[in-house]
Amino acid sequence: MGPLVDVPGTDDVQGESPIWSQREQALYWVDTRGYMIRRMDFASGKITSWKMPELPCSLVLRQSGGLLIAMETCIVTFDTGSGEIVERIPAPHKPDAGMRFADGRCDRRGRFWVGAKHDATSGPIGILYRFDPDRKFTPTETGIGHPNSLAWSPDNRTMYFADSADLAIRAYPYDVESGTIGARGHFAKCVAHPDGAAMDEEGCLWSAQYWGSSVVRYAPDGSIEREIKMPCSLITACTFGGPNMDRLYITTARQLKHITAEDLAKQPLAGRLFSIDVGIRGLPETAFAG
Repeated sequence: MGPLVDVPGTDDVQGESPIWSQREQALYWVDTRGYMIRRMDFASGKITSWKMPELPCSLVLRQSGGLLIAMETCIVTFDTGSGEIVERIPAPHKPDAGMRFADGRCDRRGRFWVGAKHDATSGPIGILYRFDPDRKFTPTETGIGHPNSLAWSPDNRTMYFADSADLAIRAYPYDVESGTIGARGHFAKCVAHPDGAAMDEEGCLWSAQYWGSSVVRYAPDGSIEREIKMPCSLITACTFGGPNMDRLYITTARQLKHITAEDLAKQPLAGRLFSIDVGIRGLPETAFAG
C-alpha cells in the first residue's frame, strides 16, 4: 500500500460523495456545507468548482452525461459543460419539516438509492428511497437517523447500508433485477460512525469512519482486514478511481459543529481530499440510467 497523499486546494467544509468518471479520468465530489460541486482532472490536477443554490448532499454520474445530484430539497440533473441545473425533481418528503437528502449511490442497474434525514436532529424519522430512471421514488426503509454506507457486493446479491448512529453496517439480500431488498441483517460492528463506503473486486467493503480518524476495510464476513489511519477525525466517504481503479480517494470534513476549534487547530489537513494506492482494484460505480 502506498503513502497517503493530500490534495492541496481541497479544503472542504464537508467533503462527501466522491465518484470517479472512467470516461473523463476525473473525480467528482460535493462540499455539502460549502454549497459546492467539485471536479478534479486526474492528468492535470486542475480543480473546477460550481456553486450550488442549496446543500448538495450526494451525486452520481449519468449515463447520458452530466450528473444527478441529491440536493437539500430536490434531485437535479446537472450539465457539467454549461454549469447549469437542467431538471428539478421535488423530494417526496417535506423539506420544510427539516428533512434533507443525504448519502446516495446507484445500484448496477442504474437506479439511484438515496437516504433522507432530519438535518438538525438526525432523529429516527429518515427514509431510504430508490429513485428510478422514470423519476419515481420508492421508500424502502424508514425509522433511520443518518443514512449512509450504500454499496453492493460484486455478485449483486447483497446491499450494504447503515444508520450511522447504530455504529454498525447492515446487509440486505438484494434482487438486482427488481431492485428490492430482503430482511435486514447485521454485517459489521464499526469503530466509529460508518459514513460513505466503497466496494472492491474482492468483495471487501471500505468504510469511512466519521469521528474515527480512519478508513476500515471489512472482509466479506464482516471482520476488519485492515485500517488506514487518517490525520483528521471526520472521515466522510471514499471511492476507487485512477486509471487502474486501484487508488482510493477519501473525503473529509472540518465542521465546527462536530469538532471544537481547538481540535481543528490540531488537524490542519481536515477537510482535504486524500488519495492512496491500496494495491487492490475497486469496482466502478454505475451511472444513473435516466
